[in-house]
Amino acid sequence: MLLETGAPGRGMGSRAPMLICDLTQSYSPIAGGGVGTYLRAKRDYVLDHTPHSLLQIVPGPEDKIETRGRHIWCEVGADPVRGSPNYRFILRTKVVRELLARYRPAVIESLCPWVLPWTAIHHRRAFPETALVAGYSTDFPNAHVYRVAGNLFGETLGRGFRWLSYGYAEITYREFDWVYTLTEEIKAVLAGRKIHRTAVLPLGVNIDMFDPARRDPAFRAELGLPGDGPLLIYAGRLDNEKRARVLVEMMKQLPPALGAALILVGDGKLRAELEAEGAGLPIAFPGFISDRAALARALASADIYVSGMADETFGISVVEAQASGLPIVGVASGAMIDRVPAGLGLLGPVDDAAAMAANVQQIWASDRAVIARAARAHAEQFRWERTFEQLFDEIYPRALAHAALRAKTGRRAADRAFVEALAG
Repeated sequence: MLLETGAPGRGMGSRAPMLICDLTQSYSPIAGGGVGTYLRAKRDYVLDHTPHSLLQIVPGPEDKIETRGRHIWCEVGADPVRGSPNYRFILRTKVVRELLARYRPAVIESLCPWVLPWTAIHHRRAFPETALVAGYSTDFPNAHVYRVAGNLFGETLGRGFRWLSYGYAEITYREFDWVYTLTEEIKAVLAGRKIHRTAVLPLGVNIDMFDPARRDPAFRAELGLPGDGPLLIYAGRLDNEKRARVLVEMMKQLPPALGAALILVGDGKLRAELEAEGAGLPIAFPGFISDRAALARALASADIYVSGMADETFGISVVEAQASGLPIVGVASGAMIDRVPAGLGLLGPVDDAAAMAANVQQIWASDRAVIARAARAHAEQFRWERTFEQLFDEIYPRALAHAALRAKTGRRAADRAFVEALAG
């Protein structure tokens, strides 16, 4: 029954209007990030294509509620994250619980792993028919906990913290009615942890916004960048996780005669250090570009998109670059492997600036017009409309059906019913 309820085309489009809630720590108005892009795209989709209302709860400098028609934007006052001052971390979960109790959303979608998922779980215990959906976009025990703990405390303790984090993930995400991942690989990781109510949800791109037609030949001169060689661009946080430093090292490896220049779009804790390390090099640091049309112009006006990110979970910025007609020079790791198939760019070893520089030169010498057409065609499969059609017509209805059965029969009976439906 559960699987039939979630069949494509029989989902929330036929339901009465309801309130959906997005709940996340992973939001910054001045640092970009995939979650921020997702929140904006989802807001636009809900308002333009559905009868539903959307409540979005994020951290902010102070408590604030803005209501604009069917969109409710709530910021919960939170302190900055040490080491990542552009981000904030909500600890005042009582305020979040009060917001959830006030608005009573039919579905709560949790977009981060820490603290707030349990706020949603506790809310559901008070309001049992609330459906809980989680976005498990990053395999955080491995990509975050293990990496950081291993660097700080060594390999053995790093593995120990990873093991504990996987235990936390199992306990947490089994409480959710449905969990979506961004790749089959991470879905398999959850299956290994006995989390089976899952789906793969590809993210998207505004294919009309990000377009090669936005190319502006004057853009390079506006930034004061010399040379007539490849104009390289990266868009994302300037921090260790994104491996932004390798891009500056790559510029040092490129021959001056190539006439290359680099634009590092974004902000982060490494920005001042990278500006110092890149002094004397043709590198521009325009900061975070909040205007999506301005970002689209920047991408389309460049020649090659570069990224050293090894733990890419989906690669929205990569797809936006491809939609803008850019070849990709990146690393053979994470979701980058899926996003950049043969013919759309070159991937090299992680943290190898010399290999990245060599790949830039090889792409620059290739037929970039052919790559540009292929990149654009590849990106067109990743439209936000497809993402949210799957979310609203498949994932949410399945979560709602499981939540309703759970409220009636209890969690264990509902889980058994799901297993039986899956087996049948």
